[in-house]
Amino acid sequence: QVQLVESGGGLVQPGGSLRLSCASSESIFGFYDMGWYRQAPGKERELVATIPRTGSRIYADSVKGRFTASSDYASNSVYLQMNDLKPEDTAVYYCQGRKSIVYWGQGTQVTVSS
Repeated sequence: QVQLVESGGGLVQPGGSLRLSCASSESIFGFYDMGWYRQAPGKERELVATIPRTGSRIYADSVKGRFTASSDYASNSVYLQMNDLKPEDTAVYYCQGRKSIVYWGQGTQVTVSS
């Protein structure tokens, strides 16, 4: 059973930065793609960024230019660098890995508030 474990969330002021990490219990090379999603209170879960095994990364319009997704095969991890954070970025952020089935992490809370 694949396990994905997120870390790096927390409370940050508007304009600040956070870096989320997602560690996989198996090689991330085995996934078709990995991604970051988020879910704000009362809203549906939405895609933030996709990291395909090949091809370009895809970002939600709301985070383009501010967030950067990356991967590190050596550490079997993916990352989400979040800059210029806004209150509307407040949500639980989830890591997803897709093989024949989809795996989810437990989520990490990001709160942007002054």
